[in-house]
Amino acid sequence: MGDLDEALSIFTGLRPRLFGIAYRMLGSVSEAEDLVQEVWLRWQTTDRSVVNNPGAFLATTMTRLAINELQSARMRRETYVGPWLPEPVDTSADPFLGAERGEALELAVLMLMEKLTPHERAAYVLREAFDYPYPQIAAILQSTEQGVRQLVSRARKHIVGERKIPVPEVAQRQLLATFLDAARVGDLATLEKLLAADVASVSDGNGAHQISRVAVVGAARVAKYLAAFSTWYWEGVEVQWATTNGQASAVMRRGDALLGLVTINVSEAGIDQVLWMMNPDKLAAVAAVTK
Repeated sequence: MGDLDEALSIFTGLRPRLFGIAYRMLGSVSEAEDLVQEVWLRWQTTDRSVVNNPGAFLATTMTRLAINELQSARMRRETYVGPWLPEPVDTSADPFLGAERGEALELAVLMLMEKLTPHERAAYVLREAFDYPYPQIAAILQSTEQGVRQLVSRARKHIVGERKIPVPEVAQRQLLATFLDAARVGDLATLEKLLAADVASVSDGNGAHQISRVAVVGAARVAKYLAAFSTWYWEGVEVQWATTNGQASAVMRRGDALLGLVTINVSEAGIDQVLWMMNPDKLAAVAAVTK
């Protein structure tokens, strides 16, 4: 095996982990793929004879690139039209996306991580999803072990404090099916029973026609909002099930047209988030899975 073939073999074996780090950091499949390609280019031109631990080297390169990318991505998102949601990723084939655990993958957690600093987010992802030891994370982030422990602790407090206790996966899927049945026919009474009092319906369309540019909040308001577009939106729409970000989602098509994806986050109080991904640029991975 030639030197470049060996480099490719090592990189290919670590690719799921590198993508998993980048995706959790950025919440974007396309941006994560770009960084994976950038790491590969750097790996090719690195003097690999002096690299003792390729896995550590590649993870370090990816994490530092992702921190830089996250800072510029946040500036770009300031001009995004309406709410921004993480790009859904198919998790049916690889539920953990290269991680030791499936942490920091659900949309609700990715959304909460948007409020963390880039270093807090990196430390949390490396520790909670990939189980990296604190000293190794410190080396990656060019920090101290004590500093990394503080970063992870702050991130955990934020996420645990803000996140509502989710229901089991089976219950989430059953509720999504019931929700869709009620939304299709504009069944106000059933919708209000399913929705938590402070539910938010959030649509990501980046300015697309007929896509709400503000979140709709409150059980009664969300139920009326859903009933209002039930009279025209669902005609001819076929729903297909998918597993994205570790949870059940529904992909909506009308004929050959991919309309979007909807999923819900559920707590013991009911559905507390309805997340509509309607931006065509973010549906590529979903389109490939459900055709």
